[in-house]
Amino acid sequence: MSGRATRATTAVDRLKLRSGNAKYVMSRTGAGHFFLSDGAGNPPLCAPMELDDFVAFVNGISPGPPRRVSKLDIAFEKQLVKK
Repeated sequence: MSGRATRATTAVDRLKLRSGNAKYVMSRTGAGHFFLSDGAGNPPLCAPMELDDFVAFVNGISPGPPRRVSKLDIAFEKQLVKK
């Protein structure tokens, strides 16, 4: 499996975990574009897309958990604003 397909597959796996829907299926066209379906044999949820667009689309379906921010991160951001 190529790095492109691995990146797309990882995005779909994260979507399955976040949404709780294990039926999502990624397919790849002969031209190297990706599309997502809500189960095998179901119509696609999007038009075939390039890798970066596909990953952005999949990540946008079900947002991930909020980013953890430490006290050090907050202090660092304050330092950036001061300068």
